[in-house]
Amino acid sequence: MIADQTMGGIMQSYQHPEHVASVSWPPDFDVFDRSPDPALDELTELAAVLSLADYAYIAWPDVNRLWFKSRYGFNAAEQPRATSACNVVFATGQSLLITDAAQDVRFPQGGIELPGARPCRSYAGVPLISADQKIVGTLALLAHNPGQFQGEHLTLLDILGRQATTRLELYNRIRAQEHAQRARNRTERALAVERCFVAATLDSIPALVAVLDTAGRIVRFNQSCAQLTGMSLAEAAGRLFVDEVLEPEDREWAVGILRQAAAGQVSGPHETTWRVPGGSTRRVSWTLRPLQGPNGEIQYVIVSGQDVTDQRQAEEALLSSEARYRQVVEGSLGFVFTCTMEGRLTSLNAFTAETLGYRVEDLTGRSIAELLDSTGALTFQECLHALQTKDEWQGAIPVRRSDGVYRRIAFRSRRMELRGERPFILNHGVDVTEQHEAEEALHLATRQRELILQAVGDGIYGIDLDGRLTFINEAGARALGYQADQLTGRDVHEVIHHSHADGTPYSKVTSPILQGMRRRESVRMADEVFWRADGTSIPVEYSASPLIEDGRISGMVVAFQDITERRRLEKMKDEFISTVSHELRTPLTSLRAALGLISSGSLEKRPDKQKQMVDMAIANCDRLVRLVNDILDFDKVEKGHLPLRRVPVEAVDLLRRAAEVAYSAATEAGMAFRIEAVPAVVIADEDRILQVLNELVSNAIKFSPRNTQIKFSAQPLGDKEICLSVEDQGQGIPPEKLEHIFNRFQQGDASDSRPLGGTGLGLALCRSIIEQHDGRIWAESTLGRGSKFFFTLPAASAK
Repeated sequence: MIADQTMGGIMQSYQHPEHVASVSWPPDFDVFDRSPDPALDELTELAAVLSLADYAYIAWPDVNRLWFKSRYGFNAAEQPRATSACNVVFATGQSLLITDAAQDVRFPQGGIELPGARPCRSYAGVPLISADQKIVGTLALLAHNPGQFQGEHLTLLDILGRQATTRLELYNRIRAQEHAQRARNRTERALAVERCFVAATLDSIPALVAVLDTAGRIVRFNQSCAQLTGMSLAEAAGRLFVDEVLEPEDREWAVGILRQAAAGQVSGPHETTWRVPGGSTRRVSWTLRPLQGPNGEIQYVIVSGQDVTDQRQAEEALLSSEARYRQVVEGSLGFVFTCTMEGRLTSLNAFTAETLGYRVEDLTGRSIAELLDSTGALTFQECLHALQTKDEWQGAIPVRRSDGVYRRIAFRSRRMELRGERPFILNHGVDVTEQHEAEEALHLATRQRELILQAVGDGIYGIDLDGRLTFINEAGARALGYQADQLTGRDVHEVIHHSHADGTPYSKVTSPILQGMRRRESVRMADEVFWRADGTSIPVEYSASPLIEDGRISGMVVAFQDITERRRLEKMKDEFISTVSHELRTPLTSLRAALGLISSGSLEKRPDKQKQMVDMAIANCDRLVRLVNDILDFDKVEKGHLPLRRVPVEAVDLLRRAAEVAYSAATEAGMAFRIEAVPAVVIADEDRILQVLNELVSNAIKFSPRNTQIKFSAQPLGDKEICLSVEDQGQGIPPEKLEHIFNRFQQGDASDSRPLGGTGLGLALCRSIIEQHDGRIWAESTLGRGSKFFFTLPAASAK
């Protein structure tokens, strides 16, 4: 038992004996609905009576509510889950005992709320756990008075809860069996419906369909086949197909192809005559296809055919009549010609010859390949080869005119077989040169558009009238954290433009892009946000233009830019201008005041004060010069334009020269120098390194008290670096500022830097110079004891 005391209230929770179960909603039991259950009502009433509870219930949860399956002492059907004590049971998966809810901060002072009942101060509840260890509900007791329930009541509830869970599981198994039986019944009905559907489909299609067994006996005729042959299914069933349908001269080879089909080979199409009632025949084109059973063996052969009698009669009539041929062919405004199976022209209409710039007699007898280039000749050979086994071929071939210009002709070629004649090819063609060129131009334009979209750095996407994305370029998808196919077809407003940066939602009515589409107007926004796939926002500016096709709008194209970097640069610029203006204003104000006093003549009788004002003016002028020089040097370093003349130089010489330069200022400030350096040679620009040392020494003098010491040192760091340092005994730098003192306009202690004349750029310039020497610079400090600045330079031995 685990006890937890909060705010003076007593709450006891009992862990389930096995482990904490997970909450399951919606409930796993189909029978766990809101309809009454006498058995569960009896368990609830028994729990209430034995525990002297005012209220009792069995309930189950969903995400937001608690539903009462069985209840005692009240009539409510549901309760918000968050206001119930059972919410704690669902959250922890443990039994819960509350002796006084009025002292528990999780509940109102009046007690636990229960719809249609007085607030209760006592509560006892156990989780109802299914066989798969999921919480499907609770059994709970409530009482008006505090201290009504004890640990033994939880034991009682646990026993009754298992009885309730057992009954629910029994109901669930019964329901599962009923579902399985209904599923079997549905499957059997669906199978029967499917058989009827197949039969009805076969009888409704115009094609001829017959099902044969592997011996060639008829198993089934469809209605079209029965009408053609004059036999009903009852009459045809069990008879041999070839004997009942085909003419005697076709039966022998038909038996052979039936054996091939029974062995798994598709055969056809074959065109033969079928016998029909009255002793006449019909011309039928038919195909044999094997049908496999579940075990992969061939069980049936499907005969599918089409009555082509009328079609063949029409073809024979057309080709046998010279007058009709001339009327139809010669009057055609398309290419019409015939050729042998080898591709030699046998006849052609006048339009074909005239379009190609020839006379009919000039082309008759010539090979079509003579009018084609090498690629076209290869395509035409493929056509001839295909027509050896197929009835029809379609394709487009460039054909050369007499003047050498090629025209693209779309052909439809058909193999013709007339009785008593050799097979030949009938060709119909249409000049599609202009259409092909237009398609090529469209393809080129589409490709150019795609290349342009992928080349631009800005994000570009399009939406349709429903606001769904139709395309997006790679830069746009990458900026939003998606792959292009992840966004295609999705509602762009809901995915990337659903709210402002502060989280205020954009509705589809107020969205500028969708408003522009409704108004057929272009939109330009300079301060908006889009949302990435990871849930972060990016500031953007975008322009949206409507897509107008034939006077009707079909969508919008949106081009957007990520302006994160621009905002950062603008912020840096504003900060820089603000700081520099302050740094300039301070010495200029002092300079103006000093010069004003001198020019007014009020200090003529006070030469000491006048000299002090002159010195102040000179010092402020020097400060302005240093600031301008620092800014110019810093700009050169940042742009990589600061020239460096690196030469070998003794490290101790650099330290001595820095001490000599600062000697006067140190003496005036009452400070001494000490140099500790081992012999070491560095590769450096002497003037720039002295500039760094002078800045560090100047800072040490400004921020150190009198009668202290400034220490210089030089020590090797391995074989490749020499470390130089400047150490003072000043006030030190706060730890939180050590990381920022090398940034522009940052001071270790701003309260001291202004009076002492700092520009705020010195250490930033030092860092840039040292980094340009491939070195590092850093600082260590202890408040009240001083600071130590280090920087490294390449050793001459490493070069």
